[in-house]
Amino acid sequence: MTTVRERNESAWLLPNDGSRTNHRLRADMRRFADSDTVDLVVVGCGAGGSTLLQRLARHGWRVVGLDAGPFWDPDADWVSDEAGSHHLYWTEPRVISGADPVPMGSNNSGRGVGGSMVHYAGYTPRFHPSDFATRTNDGVGADWPIGYQDLRPYYEDIEQELPVAGEDWPWGDPHGYPQRPHPVGGNGEIFLRGAYAAGITAKVGPVAISNGRFGNRPHCVYRGFCLQGCKVNAKASPLITHIPDALAHGAEIRANAMITGIGFDERTGRATGVHYIRGGVPRFQRAAAVAVAGYSIETPRLLLNSASRRFPDGLCNDFDQVGRYLMVQGAPQTAGRFDAEVRMYKSPPPEVSTEEFYETDPAQPYKRGFSIQTVSPLPITWAEHVAAQGHWGARLRRYMSDYVHWSCLGALCEFLAQPGNRVTLAEEKDRYGLPVASFSYSQCDNDKRLMRAAQGVMERILRAAGADEVITIDRYAHLVGGARMAADERHGVVDRDCRSFAVPNLYITDGSVLPTQGSANPALTIMAVSARAAAHLAAGGR
Repeated sequence: MTTVRERNESAWLLPNDGSRTNHRLRADMRRFADSDTVDLVVVGCGAGGSTLLQRLARHGWRVVGLDAGPFWDPDADWVSDEAGSHHLYWTEPRVISGADPVPMGSNNSGRGVGGSMVHYAGYTPRFHPSDFATRTNDGVGADWPIGYQDLRPYYEDIEQELPVAGEDWPWGDPHGYPQRPHPVGGNGEIFLRGAYAAGITAKVGPVAISNGRFGNRPHCVYRGFCLQGCKVNAKASPLITHIPDALAHGAEIRANAMITGIGFDERTGRATGVHYIRGGVPRFQRAAAVAVAGYSIETPRLLLNSASRRFPDGLCNDFDQVGRYLMVQGAPQTAGRFDAEVRMYKSPPPEVSTEEFYETDPAQPYKRGFSIQTVSPLPITWAEHVAAQGHWGARLRRYMSDYVHWSCLGALCEFLAQPGNRVTLAEEKDRYGLPVASFSYSQCDNDKRLMRAAQGVMERILRAAGADEVITIDRYAHLVGGARMAADERHGVVDRDCRSFAVPNLYITDGSVLPTQGSANPALTIMAVSARAAAHLAAGGR
C-alpha cells in the first residue's frame, strides 16, 4: 500500500516559510498551446475536477484544467471577514423558480480554483451503504449503478490526503479516521451535553481540517473563519490538497477562463475540446477527451448550451435527462440561548454530529432521514437568523449584542430526487452572451416532513442542554444531481464510470452525477467518485 506522500505530495509542496502559496510551482507549471491536442481538458477545478487532474497527471497524461474564476492566493485574496469574502462565491446571474425556489449564493456555489470547497465548512462524512439503493430498499429516490464497496477504497484514500480528523464513526459502514478528533469548543459542548441528556449518540468530527501539522500545512488555530477561505491552510480544499501535486506532475491550470461550449465532431461523434473566453478573447482548446466538472448548475447549463445538429436539445440530451433530478438538502438551523457564554465561533463550525436519524425509520411518516451538526454562524449570518424571526430595530440589536450566548445546530435532510426539479436555459443572457441557468425547485411532502422532524430533534437537544429560548430558520444547502449516473441512457447522463452515454470521450466528474444525496455533506463523495473515474480512465490508457 502506498503512503499518502507517495500518491499525493501536495502538503509537502506548500511553502514552509509562513506564506501559503508555492508561487514558483505556479510560475513554472507546464503550459500547453490551444493547438496542442492534450489528452484531457477538465472544465472546473473544484472537488471533482482537481482530483481528476491530479490523478491523471500522475499517470503521465497531458492535462489542462480551465476554471472561470481566479487562481487564488490565500495570503492576498482571502480575508477574515464575512462581508469581504463574497468574491469566493459564484454570483453570475441565475433564474430561480418553482414552489420552493432555492436561493443561489454562498452556501451552494464556488468561484475559482478549489471551487466551493474553498469556502465550505470542512465537514466530510461518507455516504452510507443504504444511500446507493434507496429505490430498492425504501421505494424512493434512485439506485446507483455502483455500490458503497465500489467507493470505499477511494473514500479511504481521500480521507488520508485531506486529511480528515474525527472519532471512530459508528454509523453506516463503521470506520476510523487518520487524525484524532479536534478539541471541542463551546457549541460542541452544548451539542454533546444536550444529546447525552436526550439519549442521542453524538460524535466529534469528521472534519477535513488538520489536527496537528500535515506535511508543510499547519494545524488548525480555531479562528472560526472556515467559510471565508482558511488563511492558515489547515482546512482542506483542492487548491492545497490536489492542485500542487497536479502541477508538479505536469498539469496546467488556466484560471479566469470562462467555458462557453464543448466542441463536437458531427462525423466522429466525439468531443474535440472546449470553447472558452479568456481576457475577452474567444479561444478553443483541442483535446482527445473532455471532462466537465462545473457542478450541478453550470454543468447542465454548459451541456444545454452546447447544442448541435446531432444534439439539438443540448449535448448528451437525447432522452431529456440533462438538468433533471437536481437536489438540494433541507438545512434548517435551530439556535438556543444559554445564560453562560457559548462563543460558538471559537472552533470549526461543524465539529460535533449525529447520524442517528440518517436511515429510514418505519415508525416515522417519511422515508430516509437527516443528520445534525454544529454550525456556528458568524455575526452577519446570525443577523439573518434573527431577522427571519421578524426582529428589527432595537430588538435586532438586542439579539445581536447577545450573540455570544447562543448555540446553533444545523440539519441536513435528504430531499428526494424529482424529475421536475431541474435546470433549463433562461431567456436572460450573461455578459458572455450565453443563456443563463434557470433552476426550478419544489419540495415534496416527504421533504417537508423531514424538515419539521429535524427541527424537532434539534429543539429537543438544545432544550435538554438547558436553552431557555430556541429559534429556527429554514434554508437549503449542497446541490447535487442534474447529470446523474445510471444503468442506461434513458435514466441518466453518464454510466457507472462517469462517461457520458452519448459521447464516448466526454466525462462528467462532479456532484451533478450523484443519483441521490443522503444526509451527508457531498464533498468527500464527489472526490471519491472522481478518483474512481480517474482510475478507470488511467486503466484504459490515453
